[in-house]
Amino acid sequence: MSTVELTTENLDRTLDENPIVLVDWWASWCGPCRAFAPVYEEASEQHTDVVFGKIDTEAQQELAAGAQITSIPTIMAFREGVLLFAQPGALPKASLEELIQQVRDVDMEDVRAKLAAAESDA
Repeated sequence: MSTVELTTENLDRTLDENPIVLVDWWASWCGPCRAFAPVYEEASEQHTDVVFGKIDTEAQQELAAGAQITSIPTIMAFREGVLLFAQPGALPKASLEELIQQVRDVDMEDVRAKLAAAESDA
C-alpha cells in the first residue's frame, strides 16, 4: 500500500477503521521531510497491513496546531486509535522498521487498562 493523504475530513475515520496507522507530518519546503519520504514510501510498500498516512502541515494547519506539531518531520504511531508514539525527526530505515514491530507487539489490553486507571484517578 502506498501512502495516504490525511486531512481533517478523513483523519478520524482512518484512525478508527485501521488497526495500525503511522502518520508523517511534513511540508514540501522541508529538506529532512523530502529526504525521509522515500524511506516512508518504501516501508508502506512492505507493510501492507499498516496505513501510512501523510499530513501536509501547510495544507492542514488546523490539524497541525491541534496535534501541537512544532517540528517536522514528526512521526506518530497509532494502534486501535491510541497514540503510542510521537517523535520529531526523520527516522532511518532500521528505526522505522523497529517502530513498526514495536507497535505490532504492544499489548493493547494492558494499554487500555492503564488508560482506564489514569482516567479514574483524574
